[in-house]
Amino acid sequence: MKNKGPISQFIIEHYKHFNSAALVDAAVAYENQLEIGNKMMVTLAGAMSTAELGKSFAEMIRNDKVQIISCTGANLEEDIMNLVAHSHYKRVPEYRDLSPQQEWDLLEKGLNRVTDTCIPEEEAFRRLQKHIFKIWKDAEDKGERFFPHEFMYKMLLSGVLEQYYEIDPKNSWMLAAAQKNLPIIVPGWEDSTMGNIFASYCLKGELKASTMKSGIEYMAFLADWYTQNTQNNKIGFFQIGGGIAGDFPICVVPMLYQDMERTDTPFWSYFCQISDSTTSYGSYSGAVPNEKITWGKLDIDTPKFIVESDATIVAPLIFAYLLGW
Repeated sequence: MKNKGPISQFIIEHYKHFNSAALVDAAVAYENQLEIGNKMMVTLAGAMSTAELGKSFAEMIRNDKVQIISCTGANLEEDIMNLVAHSHYKRVPEYRDLSPQQEWDLLEKGLNRVTDTCIPEEEAFRRLQKHIFKIWKDAEDKGERFFPHEFMYKMLLSGVLEQYYEIDPKNSWMLAAAQKNLPIIVPGWEDSTMGNIFASYCLKGELKASTMKSGIEYMAFLADWYTQNTQNNKIGFFQIGGGIAGDFPICVVPMLYQDMERTDTPFWSYFCQISDSTTSYGSYSGAVPNEKITWGKLDIDTPKFIVESDATIVAPLIFAYLLGW
């Protein structure tokens, strides 16, 4: 309990059983991984950026508690949208009671709903669009190609968005990641608003699809990164939610071991998933961690945790513990 603040002390004292105990166990084991020199991948699914996870996750990045990120295209862009359009967001606490007509009314007002939060079309999506298109186009004109997150980094670091900032920039995890040039994997980026917008420019003949590096190239990049970063230590895997943000990068280990026949490739050294997807038949997100042993992702002795709860509650508490709050 040395150097632990009141939040950490509270969860240690009161979180003794069931999912709360799993939360503490996962946090302690995460800290142990870093203390022995291992690195950590954090994966973001769901709408964690819109849930303002950046308030704690940005601090995790600045304090070297995460060395690589995998996230959906939505999480990549929505943290920046919150940075530049926060005051235009609309909260709908009674979202469970909305009628189809009320949902339609939100659409006509340019408000795209994510559970209890509406993202403003004009101030968020379109505000980014005009700036990111110029960066895409400039790269293409120079014959350059980059990953989706690299284009976002260029936009953030150029300072062109600073005129729009509506939150304290220290609460943007994407800005923190850009400042550290942290590697990010964005599988299925095409399944995002910016991905759709990019595709529309390709359809109109204004951009070429080849200007954006692909998912296969992301996997090749991750394979090289994993190989280089496991020469002396190992890598842990902290998964928030389910889906492609976690499914894609965790497969790099069996790919290297089985398909590349590099049998000295180490397994992931730690695994934790926060998910409200209960164990079910045929659901990868609902699969217990031991199933990953049969796929060559985790070892028999890999520390494994699953916290079946709301990630918007659990992740900030684990991050608070790791930050000593």
